[in-house]
Amino acid sequence: MEVEVKLRLPDSSAHQKVLSLFSSHHKKTHHQRNTFFDGAAGELSSRRAVLRLRFYENSENVKCMVCLKAKAVIIDGVSRVEEDEEELDPKIGYECVSNPRKLMEVDSRVLKRAREEFHVGEEGFIGLGGFKNVRNVFEWCGVELEVDETMYDFGTCYEIECESLEPEKVKAMIEAFLKDNDIDYSYSEVSKFATFRAGKLP
Repeated sequence: MEVEVKLRLPDSSAHQKVLSLFSSHHKKTHHQRNTFFDGAAGELSSRRAVLRLRFYENSENVKCMVCLKAKAVIIDGVSRVEEDEEELDPKIGYECVSNPRKLMEVDSRVLKRAREEFHVGEEGFIGLGGFKNVRNVFEWCGVELEVDETMYDFGTCYEIECESLEPEKVKAMIEAFLKDNDIDYSYSEVSKFATFRAGKLP
């Protein structure tokens, strides 16, 4: 179970202000490309699950992670979702984006679980598309903050995320910081994937 605080920033100006204020705590920047898949007969989505390939395209050394997510719930800016992931050869990952049916053949614990637990049929997987995300990571007050700029075909969203076993405590810390610096925010109500599927910004 992944538990994350998710706070939405209203616009690019707020996003830039947050990046500036946290600049001395900057750890790394990830350029992510996310592509999503379902079974051809909706085997995953019918059970509130989705398969994601995430590529970290920072340099020539591209990294790929395959992730199975299920039963996501967001309440008062805290997201809880069942998640299982592992690293995948990026060359194979890109081949699966071009030909989703290849996901049926790849030797992967997560993909095997997706195929077997969700009874994906002979038609295999289909690609749903995806989006890009620039994630700046900061070490701040003993926690790791992720400040995201998510680029969809229909617009851009900005969020602060923080994975924590004490989400209410961390949320209060971040909210106090934002309020002290006069930065508007709101609780995220839907996941990035849900926004992508809706085809419009929240």
